[in-house]
Amino acid sequence: MPGKLLHAFSRLIENPVFLSTFSAWFSAQFIKTIVELYRTRGLSGREILANLFWKTGGMPSSHSSLVTALTTSVGIVEGLDSVLFVVVLFYGILTVRDALGVRRSAGVQAQLLNQLRTELFQRYGVSLKPVKEVHGHTPAEVSVGVLLGFFIALGICNL
Repeated sequence: MPGKLLHAFSRLIENPVFLSTFSAWFSAQFIKTIVELYRTRGLSGREILANLFWKTGGMPSSHSSLVTALTTSVGIVEGLDSVLFVVVLFYGILTVRDALGVRRSAGVQAQLLNQLRTELFQRYGVSLKPVKEVHGHTPAEVSVGVLLGFFIALGICNL
């Protein structure tokens, strides 16, 4: 049993679709962490790990990088006329649209609600829990993520 599991894991990490998708996501998160380190002039070890694996929002978009690498690599490996390519293409479009529009809009609304919450407390003493501010992406962050994912997939799948 362990031999079969090891063989399956070995095949997974050699798969160009997996490699390009994981590499694009990790590269985007790594770049995002470097940008954050430069912007803040330093982070704790815990903050670096959180940025590297969990942070959303920021430059570049790891969502856009991941789905673009997935779409590109599936297109190269399976063909542009495959059903799988069509599925991941529309999944990618949906994800990029969400990163640009819905999540960004929700983040702006959350910021405004938190400002209103602060004002209500200052003026009337009304205490409310803050709303979590989910940060979407700017068009530049999404564009860089898309380009990163595309070129990583192109490089890995054409080796």
